[in-house]
Amino acid sequence: MTISGGAIHSVPVMRFLKQLGAVALVSVIGSNLVAQVSDNPILTLALGAATAVLAILAYRWVVRRTEQRTPDELAPEGAVRPLWRGTLLGVALFGAVIVAIGALGHYRVDGPGTVLGALGVLGFMAAAATTEELIFRGILFRHLEKRAGTWIALGSTGLLFGLMHLANPNASLWAAIAIAVEAGGMLGAAYVATRSLWLPIGLHLGWNFAEAGIFGTEVSGKTSEGLLDGVLSGPALLSGGAFGPEASVFSLLAGLLATAVFMWIARRRGFVVPRRRGTTPAELTATLAR
Repeated sequence: MTISGGAIHSVPVMRFLKQLGAVALVSVIGSNLVAQVSDNPILTLALGAATAVLAILAYRWVVRRTEQRTPDELAPEGAVRPLWRGTLLGVALFGAVIVAIGALGHYRVDGPGTVLGALGVLGFMAAAATTEELIFRGILFRHLEKRAGTWIALGSTGLLFGLMHLANPNASLWAAIAIAVEAGGMLGAAYVATRSLWLPIGLHLGWNFAEAGIFGTEVSGKTSEGLLDGVLSGPALLSGGAFGPEASVFSLLAGLLATAVFMWIARRRGFVVPRRRGTTPAELTATLAR
């Protein structure tokens, strides 16, 4: 049975909806619980970590049931190295951004924050990074890529990821565009280059934790307490303004550079899927195996 002249098959649509529903349910419940204990950093850390683990288990379970395959993109074997490398890369990339902003005099440290505050940020960011990567790269990107190819999937999911942040405090169209490129593009490209969700999860976590948990700046318009009490000033184009450094041109440049490097790696590995009408799962597997 098909819909719209066979362009969209009912079975793939149901798979997509079941996968999205399973992970989104864990995300919503987990984020609400974390919000309830946001004034307790230890509980925030524990519930954030638990939400991340449950989301991963939910993804693996629903993919096995709906696609009758082992979700190798989230295999527990060999997960530590790419997750750790991604986290370090995220911290390093954002560190370079804050150094550039600080070199122009638009970031300063007013004093120390707290270790407990940073631990709370770590828990919150672990839940957010994991659930968002499972939804946007593990489900949305992966299913769209099968139908439309890598480049369309990269652009479409990146744009959607940016637009989603318009609901955040102090958001603007420029901030949404910056997020679409530096986060949607970079994280999608990290998945394409490795065909694993562990690297983008770590990259997402490292960037966000560095932003709030280390340097004490706003993350997508939201304020948290980290190891440092950071203050931004100057033109919003350079500092990011009230939305935070993610709306800075330096973040945009860092994201563009990382995206270009990841896509270069993906092309060398033969992981870029061309746009072919009616590509089947078997054909996609053959393309990625080359």
